[in-house]
Amino acid sequence: MKTIACRWVALCGLAAAVLVAPIARSADEHYPNHPLQLVIPLAPGTTIDFIGRTYAERLTERLGQTVVVQNRPGAGGTIAAQSVAKATPDGYTLLIVNSQHSINPTLYHSLPFDTLRDFSGVAMIGVAPSVIAVHPSLGVTHLKDFVTLARQKPGQITYGSAGVGTTTHLGAAYFSSLAGISLVHVPYKGAELLTDLLAGRVQSIFVPLTYVLQQIREGKLVGLAMTTREPLREPIALPSVSETVIPGFEYATYYGFVAGAKVPSTILEQLSGVIHQITDEPAIRARFSTLAFFGRHLGPAEFDAYIKADYERMDPVVRAAGASAN
Repeated sequence: MKTIACRWVALCGLAAAVLVAPIARSADEHYPNHPLQLVIPLAPGTTIDFIGRTYAERLTERLGQTVVVQNRPGAGGTIAAQSVAKATPDGYTLLIVNSQHSINPTLYHSLPFDTLRDFSGVAMIGVAPSVIAVHPSLGVTHLKDFVTLARQKPGQITYGSAGVGTTTHLGAAYFSSLAGISLVHVPYKGAELLTDLLAGRVQSIFVPLTYVLQQIREGKLVGLAMTTREPLREPIALPSVSETVIPGFEYATYYGFVAGAKVPSTILEQLSGVIHQITDEPAIRARFSTLAFFGRHLGPAEFDAYIKADYERMDPVVRAAGASAN
């Protein structure tokens, strides 16, 4: 009797598993069946907002469900990240991130989430390298001359950034440490940065090219080099840091999408595939080329590994720069 009872329990368990399995598969197969939400960590009008809204529009068309954009700026993107980390992990809430996502664990001593454990990578979509630009009054037109001048005048040449701990601050700190120079950091919080740079009150800057592209074209600023391994051909021609001063040097702001940590892998892979298709659309590539934004696709596992590696690379840079948000 005991043997028969055990067999009966086992058969019931198997039957239950068989009944449940199709339901689970069906949930994934019918994804998405209602609108999605894309959380953007900065205000409307920013580069990440432009990129996020572009993908939301194309995802809506490709998925057949509306992707609703919600801007949740503040605290270096941590407010937006917290909302996604705590959302139901069903694949209906996504967060677009950039390199700040990897920097924040060091910059903020206490976060209400774990950057590496509470999120699942969906897809990396591209990178935007920075340009090193200076005011003409500095008297240099090549990066080698800039480095030579900085070595001759340690602690006398300034560079502006969008604030302590931002990619514009840490990109310059990273370059300076490898180039063996000492620059003075001047953080800003608004449009005064460009105003002061054009007036020569701050002498150099390390920013995404679109921020100063027009000023470089007009000769109001001098573009010295791109923080890439290869020289830039479009939208303007500029040499790379790697070929002029520091072989192998590369520093770029990455962009991509993440979701909650427990979102089913089948949904992550489905989203990743669709995002990859959007990234490869000729119209999208042409639109982003004007931003010096270069498409690059990494799937869920690869993007997770990239974020972890970027955190490990930037952690000592943040600490050495003494950057802290709290």
